[in-house]
Amino acid sequence: MAIEEASKEQGSGETEREVVSRNFIEQEIDKDLKEGRYDTVMTRFPPEPNGYLHIGHAKSILLNYGIAKEYNGQFNLRFDDTNPTKEKGEFVEAIKRDVEWLGAKFNGPFFASDYFDKMYEAALKLIRDGKAYVSDLSADEIREYRGTLTEPGRDDPNRNRSVEENLDLFERMKNGEFEDGSKVLRARIDMKAANINMRDPIIYRIAHLHHQNTGDKWCIYPMYDFAHPLEDAFEGITHSLCTLEFEDHRPLYNWVVENVGFAHPPRQIEFAKLYLTNVVTGKRYIKKLVENGTVDGWDDPRLVTIAALRRRGYTPESIQKFISLGGISKANSSTDYAMLEYCIRDDLKTRVPRMYAILDPVKLIIDNYPEGQTEEFTVPNNPENEALGSRTVTFSRELYIERNDFMENPPKKYFRMFPGNEVRLMQAYFVKCVDFRKDENGKITEIHCTYDPASRGGNSPDGRKVKGTIHWVNAADAKPVEMRLYENLIDEEKGVYNEDGTMNINPDSLEVLQGVVEPALAEAKPYESFQFVRNGFFCADAKLSKPGKPVFGRIVSLKSSFKLPKA
Repeated sequence: MAIEEASKEQGSGETEREVVSRNFIEQEIDKDLKEGRYDTVMTRFPPEPNGYLHIGHAKSILLNYGIAKEYNGQFNLRFDDTNPTKEKGEFVEAIKRDVEWLGAKFNGPFFASDYFDKMYEAALKLIRDGKAYVSDLSADEIREYRGTLTEPGRDDPNRNRSVEENLDLFERMKNGEFEDGSKVLRARIDMKAANINMRDPIIYRIAHLHHQNTGDKWCIYPMYDFAHPLEDAFEGITHSLCTLEFEDHRPLYNWVVENVGFAHPPRQIEFAKLYLTNVVTGKRYIKKLVENGTVDGWDDPRLVTIAALRRRGYTPESIQKFISLGGISKANSSTDYAMLEYCIRDDLKTRVPRMYAILDPVKLIIDNYPEGQTEEFTVPNNPENEALGSRTVTFSRELYIERNDFMENPPKKYFRMFPGNEVRLMQAYFVKCVDFRKDENGKITEIHCTYDPASRGGNSPDGRKVKGTIHWVNAADAKPVEMRLYENLIDEEKGVYNEDGTMNINPDSLEVLQGVVEPALAEAKPYESFQFVRNGFFCADAKLSKPGKPVFGRIVSLKSSFKLPKA
């Protein structure tokens, strides 16, 4: 598949072809090339810069880039900036960052506003050809005249204006003589068409707004359904790959490029969107979460924007694999979030060091260990990847262990630390719990144990076995750090949205802990990832971390119920 090849190209620097079944898009492109409809392949990703990209956009980016790469063609990044009310330079820069980070090498970026003069000329051509007219109807009246799915529309009273009158009115619209909403330019197609999109759609509107690229040059702006096919045609795009909601717009797309007069118009092909269970992807909803302070920005790690996934610690390779596993189809379906988590686990398990970190520490004191003594243990950085080497950790009389690795009154089959039980301190010694202390509130403050000096390295000389192994950090050189544990932002039992449009937010989606880590982790750089032994994969938060004081957010836990489907 094209996405798989994009992933291979990103990882190895070369495109490695596999003999795989061709998806329906590839089959159509193969046919177009064979029949001579096009002699090259050009694709594009055309986002509106009105928010940050999310995981769904990654599918379109990687598909369009992968197709272009597969056919040795060209991939363009183009911003569809035809609506100045919502668009910002901040979003332009964020989108460029995201596309580059995903590994899609693009030409551009280009902007719809680059073509405003050409679009205006295209509109004049339609007017001169009797295929566009200026209407005085209000938005409500246009909606009323349009009809319904079961009733045909009625002709606009201005539909038969002369070419000369339409040219004059459109020129005056451009010159700013009319108020917003007082006039529009409509395509003259068929008010009785079965497809409502073909019932004389609006192609230009009046909007006295400052544009981020063109300033105050224009007070009329093209509508998306008119601008988008023209942008594709101006750039020489051969295949406009878009999601299924644009299928009903395809006849209008074709009408625009054909009637403006392009000899080799681009071809629109639709594919199913990527839907992820129990996540927020709608830009207006994410914007609301940002503005009301539910999240700390468009890159909050609980979101699934590309920026949020990057900040959380996801890698381009993990997202490429996720998109590849989902495949390309014409049928909408939802993908379990667990598949995305599987992909990052699989990507990181051999790539990152496995380090000792305690999320919720309680002190462990080894009563019979010599006071003032410190020893060192050499531990592998990743047992599954010898290339990552090893490091030295220190050990002394006082350590920190996880609070949940001790229970005063354990249930059956609890093999960690409790009074009288012996466990293995990972890579170090066997220890037996002999006592513990509580504060006035009943909280465990310290645990006491004894150790077997003959069990160094975690092995018993007399062959006795222990069932529990726990990790630890030496209290003498432990570094305090903030840990942030994420759960789904949405209450999964209730679903994402209510009927009134509100969201079911999980109040426990973020837990902040004060943990301790081995000294090397205190020097972690932003976006640097690790496996914290027994606790999951963590990443140094790029927004919250400071030099020498990283804040670690959990990317994903170690356990997963997700299984790859059988081939």
